Amino acid sequence: MLDFKKEIANSIAKVVELNSEELYTFIEVPKDSVNGDYAFPCFKLAKELRKSPMVIAEEIKEKIELNNEVIEKVVVVSGYLNFFVNKNKLAEEIVKEFSRNKEYGKSEIGKGKNIVIDYSHPNIAKPFHIGHLRSTVIGQALYNTYEYLGYDVKGLNYLGDYGTQFGKMIEGYKLWGEEYDIEKDPINQMMDIYVRINNLCKEDETVLERCRDNFKKLEDGDPYCVDLWKRFRELSLNEFHKIYEILGGRFDSWDGEAYIAPKVPEVVELLKKSGKLTLSEGAQIIDLEEKNMPPCMIEKSNGSSTYAARDLAAILYRARTYDFDKALYVTSYEQILHFKQVFETAKLLGLDEKYTNGLEHVSFGMVLLPTGKMSTREGTVVKLEDLLNESIERAQKVIEEKNPDIENKEEIAKKVGIGAVIFNDLSNNRIKDEVFDWDTILNFQGETGPYIQYTYVRTKSIIEKAGVTVENIENNDILGNICLENLQDTDSQNILKLIYNFEDILKQVTDKNEPSILSRYLIDVAKAYSTFYNNNKVIVDDEKVKNARVFLTYATGKILKIGANLLGIEMPEKM
Repeated sequence: MLDFKKEIANSIAKVVELNSEELYTFIEVPKDSVNGDYAFPCFKLAKELRKSPMVIAEEIKEKIELNNEVIEKVVVVSGYLNFFVNKNKLAEEIVKEFSRNKEYGKSEIGKGKNIVIDYSHPNIAKPFHIGHLRSTVIGQALYNTYEYLGYDVKGLNYLGDYGTQFGKMIEGYKLWGEEYDIEKDPINQMMDIYVRINNLCKEDETVLERCRDNFKKLEDGDPYCVDLWKRFRELSLNEFHKIYEILGGRFDSWDGEAYIAPKVPEVVELLKKSGKLTLSEGAQIIDLEEKNMPPCMIEKSNGSSTYAARDLAAILYRARTYDFDKALYVTSYEQILHFKQVFETAKLLGLDEKYTNGLEHVSFGMVLLPTGKMSTREGTVVKLEDLLNESIERAQKVIEEKNPDIENKEEIAKKVGIGAVIFNDLSNNRIKDEVFDWDTILNFQGETGPYIQYTYVRTKSIIEKAGVTVENIENNDILGNICLENLQDTDSQNILKLIYNFEDILKQVTDKNEPSILSRYLIDVAKAYSTFYNNNKVIVDDEKVKNARVFLTYATGKILKIGANLLGIEMPEKM
């Protein structure tokens, strides 16, 4: 598809004799289309050209040669060059792209590049609660988007299946195991044991020491501890798979901390060779004072490995196994310092800079209850399965009120309920804390998942009422017979401009690892179509006008469905 930005950059480059690729990166999309479709800020050239932005803008406008079939005009406003694309050309490019590409916006810009995404990673023997939801849906949305852009993506579920908490679980089971039937209700039973042993550890330091000893025995391969740990892990995974089946989560690896732990000794040896590993109060550390950070502990005073040591071993393993260009770690902002320490220490492992430069922490805010933060130790969590089931039930009640005779209510309610939860999580910048509010999540009128789904269903209904099928459109029965002049009104152009920018939106998502960019975009598309629909009848007597508007309706629905699917949301065909 024609790249309007490239056309503009090439035209400016001929005037100022600068690199068009660099100029390309300066071009912006104004928030208000009244100010043009693209804007070039001339202050970016002021230092190099030694002139004021206003003078530069006027000089470029006077000298620039534009292809009027591509760019209609350029206007100077306060040091900006504002470019307006040719309406006919915009419509022509989009119609052509839909006629040859059933997966609009899909590309191969990531071909040959490897991305690994570490996300979800629930803790064994603990409930999969709404705190895990954010990592799961953010990670899955990034996985889907990178893959759509041609990257080779691996999703890693780095399970929390190691650490002192398992020493606690083992001790709790030793003390009270006969009281529980963990096979019957695994997560709730194991959680109860965990809360009890935690409370006992607070009261009795000797119990905490026994828990630490249990973990050391687990690391050393003690048969009783290992067998019990395997049982906890298997029962937990069976429960987790139920959640992933509902959410649509998919992973290429389930190797957790326990798989990585045996690889820690190599990390210790490499850090020793670097000359940076030092002893501090019996523990092995990397001093990061020069980087204005606390030390990174590698080995505890009792010889046990640390979470950081296992993360370092995982980096080493993933570099060798996946040859990654980017390794993303999707965890809460509470771990920002931890990953800064780990990524800095990773530079001492002798890895190629490609790998250490590719490490990125994709941090996100917390999911909060109206009463505040959750705590597994205190037993104050909301299990994700319960929350998803409640969302489905609430969605079904709304559907029954609005359309009691609709078929497949349960299936539709599932897509709406789950989609509402996912969209709510991805609709705001990931770094912000999220307070869970049912009134917002399942609102069919607000900027929500159900609103996106409703708009999509409306496009399907309109196409059906027009006596057309999607097959008619995609077989070029309509695409090959669209009068472009009927797509030049403001409402149509607003939708076309948004659709044109779809691939660029996906690039922004991967550049910033920010799915909310796509979520907000889908809201803009849905709103633009709502305005178009309110101002323009689609089913009219003039066949040429009808075909143009049916195409626009089809294109809107297609974008909404592709975008929602990338976020992990399924679209119902009726609501």
